[in-house]
Amino acid sequence: MDLETNSHVLSSFLDYLRIEKGLAVLSISAYTTDICQFSEFLEKRKRSLLTSRRVDVRDFLQQLFSHQVDGRSVGRKLSALRHLYRYLLVDKKIEHDPTLNIESPKQWKVLPKALARDEMEATLAAPLTRHNAAHTKDSAALAARDRAMLEVFYAGALRVSEIINAKLEDLKLEAGYMLVRGKGDKERVVPLGRSAQDALTQYLGESRPALAAGKRSGASASLAAHTTNSPLLFIARGGRKLTRQRVWQMVRAASAGSGRAASPHMLRHSCATHMVENGADLRTVQTILGHADISTTQVYTHLALDRLRTVYQKHHPRAKAR
Repeated sequence: MDLETNSHVLSSFLDYLRIEKGLAVLSISAYTTDICQFSEFLEKRKRSLLTSRRVDVRDFLQQLFSHQVDGRSVGRKLSALRHLYRYLLVDKKIEHDPTLNIESPKQWKVLPKALARDEMEATLAAPLTRHNAAHTKDSAALAARDRAMLEVFYAGALRVSEIINAKLEDLKLEAGYMLVRGKGDKERVVPLGRSAQDALTQYLGESRPALAAGKRSGASASLAAHTTNSPLLFIARGGRKLTRQRVWQMVRAASAGSGRAASPHMLRHSCATHMVENGADLRTVQTILGHADISTTQVYTHLALDRLRTVYQKHHPRAKAR
């Protein structure tokens, strides 16, 4: 690979943008940054800008996604590469455009991270383990609340905003489901398994009343009646509303024992992943997740295909090895 070639290609392209296209300094700087980043990626593969292939471009974009670069920035980098290779193709420096037929990053579906089943079990059990070690006055109530929240997260694939805004009236415990108001104030029905129902029963029986009657600061004491009668399902001490940050901290602490630093969104994806792995169809998963479009749920398609392939190979007589 010729590093000088990369430098010459970039210099020639930037002159073209500056002189023929008349682009501003900031635009040229952005092009420089994006193409240099791709050039460095190619160097590790012993390739140059003139010899790159379609797989190199795709792998570069995939690496950006894995490093949590947002879709808009990835799209900008792909656009820069497309302009570069269109220029090189017209200038007859290359014969094939490696960016040809690469879909927009908006269409890419990167599989979300999920906890393994044993990690999920350890996370669900963590609040009670911490309570047994703490033995403080409020530890039992907080442990029951946290356990119930984790169970609901996992049972219904809820978002953080849906958990902290869930109301008591939305819970239909005896019927085994709850109403969830998601994005755009759209309402959906989320089933609750036996574990979630049991955890909620314990929390509502003793722990929630104990938290509602907890200590309040002087400023909030005058609001005692209001906070004690909070309409929210999950509350902090004194009946106050839980913050997003507190829920994130709770989930991270609960998952630490499993060796993972999970987020509430990982619990949501764990629910969907484990359902698909167990044979659930994507339409059902779409309904539980509250996705408006099935294409959003199709990120889990490869899990369904893996299970389909496994079952097929196990049961179809022509799929078995001779």
